[in-house]
Amino acid sequence: MQLHPPSPSLLSTLPLFIMSHREVKVAVAGATGTVGQRFIVLLSAHPYFRISSLNASARSAGKAYKDAVKWKQPVPIPKVVLDMTVKQCRPEDFGDAEIVFSGLDSDAAGDIEEALRKAEYAVFSNAGNFRRDPLVPLVVPLVNPSHFAIVPHQKASLDLKKGFIITNANCSTTGLSIPLHALEKAFGPLETIMVTTMQAISGAGYPGVPSLDILDNVVPYIGKEEEKMEWELTKILGGLSDDQSAFEMHSKYPMKVSAACNRVPVLDGHLECASVRFARRPPPSPQQVKDALRAFYSEVQKLGCPSAPEQAIFVHEEPDRPQPRLDRYFQNGSGVSVGRVRECPVLDIKFVCLVNNVSIGAATSSIINAEYAVAKNIV
Repeated sequence: MQLHPPSPSLLSTLPLFIMSHREVKVAVAGATGTVGQRFIVLLSAHPYFRISSLNASARSAGKAYKDAVKWKQPVPIPKVVLDMTVKQCRPEDFGDAEIVFSGLDSDAAGDIEEALRKAEYAVFSNAGNFRRDPLVPLVVPLVNPSHFAIVPHQKASLDLKKGFIITNANCSTTGLSIPLHALEKAFGPLETIMVTTMQAISGAGYPGVPSLDILDNVVPYIGKEEEKMEWELTKILGGLSDDQSAFEMHSKYPMKVSAACNRVPVLDGHLECASVRFARRPPPSPQQVKDALRAFYSEVQKLGCPSAPEQAIFVHEEPDRPQPRLDRYFQNGSGVSVGRVRECPVLDIKFVCLVNNVSIGAATSSIINAEYAVAKNIV
């Protein structure tokens, strides 16, 4: 794989930003769950985020982390958290952390995240409870960090000084939104999007899909997944009102989205087959689309956020790529891979997209969002 790196002048500024940055204490809510575990793996090696609190349910509280967790990651438990005592998810249990990363299940996330925001914590959530909230940005960091501009309005509306909530998107939505955003930047609004997903079992969490349901099988239904993709894309790819107090939901040019979501017997990595129609005519050629995807460079990359990928979108020329087993951990899963870019006889262009659902589709997105907030002095 050959990356298309940023300019040398930009690269020369990145180490200075990272090395000179202040240490920021962070907590992980839902620390014993699979998303919480992924947060811990990534944060344990972070250049300036320092884990100061691990929080979970009352049944885990009071135990050393190594005794409370059923570890499911492909690396050992980081030494820095082995003997940390797990605390409950009450605001008073989060101590002097400035940032809380939430890997909580949606059943519990709503009330806990709301309480943490009221207690003046900056909450970066992987849960879906606040994605439709009119005050809360739904941010894919490689796409729409500009939506952070609504945070002052969120604080003012709730009479808060420091507390706010930022959510990242559903994992399948995240993967598709990145190339779609790159195409809109290059060629203008998208009119129609049709996508069929083949989603890994890790997207269902642990213990997830029973083996007798998924082995030697494809399940053509994932509860509420299609509705999430169809709605979330309109918020992510939309803008903010002029006074930065409301989301426009892609209203300047209505966009139709149709999603069909399937669970397949793959451990990690969601593969998505998409077809798009552009509003402007004539549409771009497949080569123009590939060139635009390769050239796409996001604001979080320009800022030197340390968890951002070197290349946001890697475009494959091979006829059979990307593939989950071969490509999901390229760039530590922080970018997306696109292949099979070609003309669509029904719409305009079709392509295949791969997203690592447990990295940029989950914890990595929240961490980059927090890095952006720190870089912009929002935290």
